[in-house]
Amino acid sequence: MPKTPAVRSFPRLLVASCVFLFISGYFVVRFPDVEGASYASYGFNLLIALPAFIALVRQFGAARGAAALVAVSVFGYLIEGFGVATGVPYGEFYYGEPLGPTILGLVPYLLPLSYVPLVIGAVAVVSGTGTALRRIVLGGLLLVVIDGVLDPGAVALGFWIWPGGGPYYGVPLSNYGGWLISGLIASALVTWIGGRRLTHEALRPGLLDSLLVSMFLWLGVCVFSGLVFPAVLAAALIVLLVRRRLQLTRAANAFPETSGTRDAAPRH
Repeated sequence: MPKTPAVRSFPRLLVASCVFLFISGYFVVRFPDVEGASYASYGFNLLIALPAFIALVRQFGAARGAAALVAVSVFGYLIEGFGVATGVPYGEFYYGEPLGPTILGLVPYLLPLSYVPLVIGAVAVVSGTGTALRRIVLGGLLLVVIDGVLDPGAVALGFWIWPGGGPYYGVPLSNYGGWLISGLIASALVTWIGGRRLTHEALRPGLLDSLLVSMFLWLGVCVFSGLVFPAVLAAALIVLLVRRRLQLTRAANAFPETSGTRDAAPRH
């Protein structure tokens, strides 16, 4: 039988993408008003999101993968739209012009490209063992930590605006309570749809890649914006993601035959 090729710990393209996106953080901060930037962000966000989207479909299968992507996307639109309209559960905020056109003046069309990969990555970090409830809770908490990097950087760039400000780099603490609620629900959706494919099969390292490269971009934004604590938090998350990816890669190389039995996995 032909040998299954070993999975590389860090493909060259992934390393190059991390370096490129970190450097991009400088240009995003220093040149925020480039003409057409809001439309270019669609392609930029799509390229960042693709690794997680592809890995999820390969992990879950086409039907379940598509269902998970649609479910989290629709949920993201609904809770963010409700949040902008009512101030619940995040507090009063609205999206700025740099993110481009919005649906009904509430939520940018590109929201799923930026939000869904974060959820996929967070679920992949905590999946593999443990009860579903434990993994959902840990996934929700991890998303709150991730937002501890995103929100200060996004406020500095004018991606979204908190009229009343807040104690954490201009962000109110209510935002993180809201992120915990939305993170728990989003993590539950992916965990429920994935079922045994998140616990009884080797997880694909690519599930982490969009979150990893995104953290390098936001690390650059935080560093070049002078946001010290969010930058340290981003670096800590990058270490966590690198270690988890190495762990998943070792597992994939130790049991390569599991990748050929995905479609035979029991469903529930």
